[in-house]
Amino acid sequence: MPDRRAIFEDVTETRKPAATPGGVSGGARGRGRAAVRAWLIGLFVLVTVMIAVGGLTRLTDSGLSITEWAPISGALPPMNAEDWQAAFDAYSETDEFRLQNHAMTIEEFRTIFWWEWAHRLLGRVIGLVWAVGFVFFLATKRIPTGWTGRLLLLGGLGGLQGAVGWWMVSSGLAPGMLDVASYRLAIHLGLAFLILAFIAGYILRLSRPEADLMQARRAGDRRLRGAVTGLLHLSFLQILLGALVAGIDAGRNYPDWPLMAGGFTPPGMWRLEPVWRNLFENDGTVQFFHRMLGYLVLVAAVAAWGLSRRTGVATTRRAADWMAVAVFGQVVLGIVTVMHSAPLALGLLHQLGAVAVVALTLRARFHAAYPLPQSIRTAR
Repeated sequence: MPDRRAIFEDVTETRKPAATPGGVSGGARGRGRAAVRAWLIGLFVLVTVMIAVGGLTRLTDSGLSITEWAPISGALPPMNAEDWQAAFDAYSETDEFRLQNHAMTIEEFRTIFWWEWAHRLLGRVIGLVWAVGFVFFLATKRIPTGWTGRLLLLGGLGGLQGAVGWWMVSSGLAPGMLDVASYRLAIHLGLAFLILAFIAGYILRLSRPEADLMQARRAGDRRLRGAVTGLLHLSFLQILLGALVAGIDAGRNYPDWPLMAGGFTPPGMWRLEPVWRNLFENDGTVQFFHRMLGYLVLVAAVAAWGLSRRTGVATTRRAADWMAVAVFGQVVLGIVTVMHSAPLALGLLHQLGAVAVVALTLRARFHAAYPLPQSIRTAR
């Protein structure tokens, strides 16, 4: 006959599960959950810096200063006067130089070169940090169960981003081009934000044990999660439109607001033939749709925030509050940026504002899907 348990016996001390559901077992994998999360936070910071440097590279018209793709040898900048002259001569063959920057000196060239070189070097650093971290966690068996594929996905997207970056730059080196193709710039920036979103989502999931997430999911607010997901999709589309605006310098025209050149729509909105070209090459058309979608994003944010008022979970409401603040601030910053013809500092802040919107929207979505348990005092 089995021994009877004492009434107040701590069951968790006598019966330990072999592994948490869908998550990690003890030992190295248990410790690895926090370590992998810290590594991902570092990658998130690096990708954010990468987005900022990429924005500065575009705003300073530096993207075409390096005319070759040399993933290994290109890591070293010109080391002497001859190297600098060779790099300058290569840039002198581009139409951007011949038609727009023909008066540029080699000293002025150095400035734009350093921006593009720093952008590419940072991409290499991110790839190295990912590779070293992944190999280390794999070798020491610290990758949580079920996470190997997710972490490999980040590396694959990072490699794809490097290829897309050169595909973008090569478009600006084609005859008759003074800048990179705006739609390729949009794809390049969109992929950067997709990588950032995956990293942010992984960081959030690793912040709590899998068992807790499975339990919290039952109390999730599906309507709020759906509303925030819709906002996230609209925000991503807005980022792509913002890249089109930056790609053709559309943000430096039509500085009046709320009108555009005195009217609701800009003059000559559909003047280019065929008509679809206006969506990519007409500065007034691109900025108009960027404005309109910005208003729609704000409405969606307010609607999602309103739904969050119905939840009884205080942390979910606070997450929605910060999401709404980020969207409102980004809209205001966008208006100010346009009214000042997109100077360098405001343009950079606006791009970083998009990072805040994506991160805080993902956080609000996570809290809607996996609400934290709370006491009555916390609920108040």
